[in-house]
Amino acid sequence: MSEETRFEISLEQARDYEFTVRFDWDGVPDLVLDEPEPLGQQRGPNAARILAAAVGNCLTASLLFCLRKSRVEPRGIKATVVGTLARNEQGRQRIGGMQVRIELDGPDDQASRLKRCLGLYEDYCLITESVRGGIPVDVQVYGADGQRIAG
Repeated sequence: MSEETRFEISLEQARDYEFTVRFDWDGVPDLVLDEPEPLGQQRGPNAARILAAAVGNCLTASLLFCLRKSRVEPRGIKATVVGTLARNEQGRQRIGGMQVRIELDGPDDQASRLKRCLGLYEDYCLITESVRGGIPVDVQVYGADGQRIAG
């Protein structure tokens, strides 16, 4: 990578497995992370759920960016991410994979522009493409009519 941009967050233990995350942007509220029982009290999402949210957010934001650059304004976009936990050879839990379902409610008369974006947007998704080096990520895009249009 020739160009490098840095960012910084801080985490501080609040109690047990609960941590407070502070971001390096003014006005962004702190985030509470916690583990599910029996370790934590589930007062906030754990790291696996934050990673799934990051993958879903990056994919939908990348698709939305491409659509808008192509002058296609969807009526709505949402994603559901299903993560799978699995044990590795040493018996330690890992994220075994993620399945992402993106539902796009967009204008049907823009099919050619939509098709172009469906072939591009994943490559620009910083998080998903970084994660895919170690975790399989399957992405499928559906239209407002429930028909799969990509993936």
